Order: sequence, then structure tokens, then C-alpha cells
Amino acid sequence: MLRTIGPLTAVVPRRGYGSGNSLKPVRSLPDASLQSFCDVAFVPETPAVFPRGTFDTLPAVNRWFTQSNDERNASTLNRAYLARFGSITVPLEISSNEQFTRVEQPLSFFLHVAMDTPPTNKIYLAQAPINDLPRALRDDLSAPEYVLKAGKGDIYDSSIWLGQAPTYTPLHRDPNPNLFVQLAGTKVVRLFKPNVGRGIFAKVQESIGANASATLRGEEMMQGAEKQALEHEVWRSSDMSSAVGFEAELSRGDGLFIPKGWWHSVKGIGDGMTGSVNWWFR
Repeated sequence: MLRTIGPLTAVVPRRGYGSGNSLKPVRSLPDASLQSFCDVAFVPETPAVFPRGTFDTLPAVNRWFTQSNDERNASTLNRAYLARFGSITVPLEISSNEQFTRVEQPLSFFLHVAMDTPPTNKIYLAQAPINDLPRALRDDLSAPEYVLKAGKGDIYDSSIWLGQAPTYTPLHRDPNPNLFVQLAGTKVVRLFKPNVGRGIFAKVQESIGANASATLRGEEMMQGAEKQALEHEVWRSSDMSSAVGFEAELSRGDGLFIPKGWWHSVKGIGDGMTGSVNWWFR
């Protein structure tokens, strides 16, 4: 559902994912043109949601996933298609009982265990560079014109993210503008201005008696006290009156622009497989 705000529109967050009045919906572009993207989002460095289904035409949306026919309409991996590339090596994040590790395994391993993993042992194909994929899979994820034409046309990096819901990426910031596109399933993104995000991060560090760098983020944010404190502060705290943030819910074919330096955290929700791709560009 869309709600008008001035000359723009805003995506109304899913009920149950707001923290009082401190979270505002991310504004949506009035249309999917490159000019609107530049004028409303890229140049003023403001988060923006693209009109629903802007990225439905990315081949990966229909080639990599299938939709269930039941009322859940959950996504599953198209194993028959992806199994052709089973020998490639992909990075995996494995978490179980608050333990976290990163490993590299063949894609065939992920395809085998991804949908069968018990809730206590989550496997997430995270930050797999598009350039490391076979040509056929790279062609399924051609960079949109917003990435190629809005700035210098310099793609700093790009990644794919595949995992069975729920998935979670802790609060962090990127050194370059980020176009984030949902290929399957649903994700909720919470964003904070650079100064607000720094304040949240500093508060968490103080609460756990730590002094980690806000620039160089490692595995400490994926496990233990920092992970728990960040998740509580961003997603479960009832007192965020001094930390006004923004929220967007993305489904298949939707896209979100995250400006350089904006702090954000991402949750995959619902049932079935979630899939995302992003491009960091300048």
C-alpha cells in the first residue's frame, strides 16, 4: 500500500515492525526514470524506494527462484537451474547457538542444505561477488542503468545474498552508495542518518563495555554481546525517541537506494527463501 507525502509517495511499513513514531517510511520515487532517481535520491544523497516491481525484469528473479502455489506464496530456489553451476565456490555464513563462522563451499553444498537446515543452524550465502560468478549467472544480474549512469559509472563492488528466512544483517554503514534489489522473499531495512547511526553504535559500544571501530567491522558484530545489543537497539528497543530512523519493506522486484554513510540493518522475514543483490557504485 502506498501513501502520498507531498509530491512523492512512501511505502507504509509492515505492521509490527515500527518502534512508536521514531521510524518513518522511506520515500518512494515518483517514477522509475533515471532523472527522478538522480534528482530525488542520488544527488541529494537521500534514501528512496523505487516503484513496486521496478526490477522484475532482472532475469535472476524468474530463473533463480520459483513461487509456491499455496497461500504463503513462498519462494524456493530453482535448483534445476542453479545446479548447473554447482561446482563454483561461494562464501557462506553459518550460525548456530550464537556461534558464527565464515566458510567457502561449492554452490552444490548450499543448494543441498539451504532449505533443510534446522532453525538452530542457519546458512546464509552472503556477500558473494557477482564478478566471481559464471558468465551465465552474471548475465542474470546485469547492472541497472541507475548504477551505470547516475554517477561516474564506477561499480565499486556487487554481491548476492541468498538464505532461508529469517535472515539478519546487523547495523553497519557502507563507504559508497548502494543500490539494493530484492529478488525473492521479503526483507525489511531500517536506516539511520550518519550522525544518528554513529550515536546508536556508540551507545551499544558503551553498553557492552567495548570500543570497536565504526569503520572496520568484523565478525564481532555477527555474534556475542555486540550482535545482541545492536539487534535490540535497532529492532526491539521501545525507546528510540532520540534516534529517528527510516524503514522500508522490499518484496520481489523492489529496490532501495542507500546513500553513502547511512547506517542500515536488514532482516529477511516471512517464509521460504530470500534473495537479494546489491551494487556499490560511484
